[in-house]
Amino acid sequence: MVQLTLPKNSRMTTGKTWPKPEGANNIRKFQIYRWNPDDGKNPSVDTYWVDMDNCGPMILDALIKIKNEIDPTLTFRRSCREGICGSCAMNIDGINTLACIYGMDEVKGDVKIYPLPHMPVIKDLIPDLTHFYAQHASIMPWLETKTNRPAKEWKQSIGDRKKLDGLYECVMCACCSTSCPSYWWNGDRYLGPAALLHAYRWIIDSRDEATGERLDELEDPFKLYRCHTIMNCAKTCPKGLNPALAIAEIKKMMVERTV
Repeated sequence: MVQLTLPKNSRMTTGKTWPKPEGANNIRKFQIYRWNPDDGKNPSVDTYWVDMDNCGPMILDALIKIKNEIDPTLTFRRSCREGICGSCAMNIDGINTLACIYGMDEVKGDVKIYPLPHMPVIKDLIPDLTHFYAQHASIMPWLETKTNRPAKEWKQSIGDRKKLDGLYECVMCACCSTSCPSYWWNGDRYLGPAALLHAYRWIIDSRDEATGERLDELEDPFKLYRCHTIMNCAKTCPKGLNPALAIAEIKKMMVERTV
């Protein structure tokens, strides 16, 4: 499990316990982190009871049911409901994952839901990802070319295209970076698993013509080398990707270019 960082000068308090649904025979307890920056109160954990006979199978289904039928003030991000947009990333039962594809049958006992750890909280289950997105932008997440643009398209062999498998599928949910102790300690300078996974995706793209510049930009004691192969990133990725492997490959390329 991962440790959560509370807003500065605050402590967790016991929140509100909502009544159980009347007439329901199959109910489940949800304990959800709450914090509103506008009410001046400390963070708390509210308790909800959900009728599982009238709820979908995913954690996001329960959150939507709570917001629609019990507590409209509950705040969280969601969009696609298919594990594609990465919006509903949160910490569920101690695991960073996507609420839309995490089944309630995967949680034993009470369902405990918190925002992604070690990130500033905007409200309730919504983390502030401003810095996370800025780090992603810094690795130039686009095709950089110097030769004249072809009349139709940049061609790529089947083999070269296959090298991108396990990289392009990242949905930028931040589950990996917020599970990484190295990112917790050095998040201001260490780019983190997600940004480095995307960096490697463009470094090995056969159509890209800025490999040298990309590696030069990553040649820094903190940007790349704070990765200590703890492997939390690969363990928690809801898409089954391995950012640690991508980081290792970048390090290997750094060595090979100096030989």
